[in-house]
Amino acid sequence: MGIVYACVAPHGSEVIPELAGDQLEAFSKTRNGMEELGRQMREQHPDVIVLATPHGLRLTATIGVVTAEYTEGSVEEKGKTVRTRFQCDRQLALEILRRAKEAKLPVVGANYGTNEGPASCMPMDWGTLIPLWFFGAQDQEKPRVVIVAPSREIPLEQLVRFGYVIAEAAEASGKRIAFVASADQGHAHDPKGPYGFHPASAKYDELVQRAVEEDDLKRLLSLDPKFVEDAKPDSLWQMATLIGVLERVPMKGRLISYQAPTYFGMLCAAYKPIKATKRAR
Repeated sequence: MGIVYACVAPHGSEVIPELAGDQLEAFSKTRNGMEELGRQMREQHPDVIVLATPHGLRLTATIGVVTAEYTEGSVEEKGKTVRTRFQCDRQLALEILRRAKEAKLPVVGANYGTNEGPASCMPMDWGTLIPLWFFGAQDQEKPRVVIVAPSREIPLEQLVRFGYVIAEAAEASGKRIAFVASADQGHAHDPKGPYGFHPASAKYDELVQRAVEEDDLKRLLSLDPKFVEDAKPDSLWQMATLIGVLERVPMKGRLISYQAPTYFGMLCAAYKPIKATKRAR
């Protein structure tokens, strides 16, 4: 089968109702967007979710592919905690790793705990847990997952090529695969936020929204690095990987929601494969 669905999903913890506290309403637009992404994904019945996170392994100038058998973690906010555990698709992870090495990309596989078995379990970061909370964490039968960690220190073109690898490995697997770019947008919307204020954040978020609406994510690859640094997103690298997936699997994008209720922007976007039309006889 291969890639049957893809999305850009934010990971602000307040989108999870149990963690929202007094900001339940403030994050409602994005929460509704995440619920919509979850509904659309379930309609495609993925066997595996491949998720690219900016907050897991931070390997200098190296892409990480988690090869553990399980991943488990928790997120705590405002005195409340949510936790989940998923089984990983180790076979697919190892195939992505093999193909990435063959493509001469800077990549490494990463396990944690033991080599195999229940204790082979990678700690789950919030960039992974929060999207997965909406994409199967509460289901009786969860999809398996593969976690990848794009690097910010390598050329974006290499991350696009990594997206090619993911799409090709997905197709060869014979499984139904969903790809998730876990991504928050600019982080300098509020002078009281941890990164201060810079007008580049709002401009960056506007550019990303327009790129989604016009089905032209590739334009993001040519953004000036200084502008990106000023905007302080954590989205560009996962979206570069998504661009590679989209070049191998033509898909139609749709902007589901956007808001910046605090210091960072959150965008939900859905991508569904474009079905080939039969020629009339």
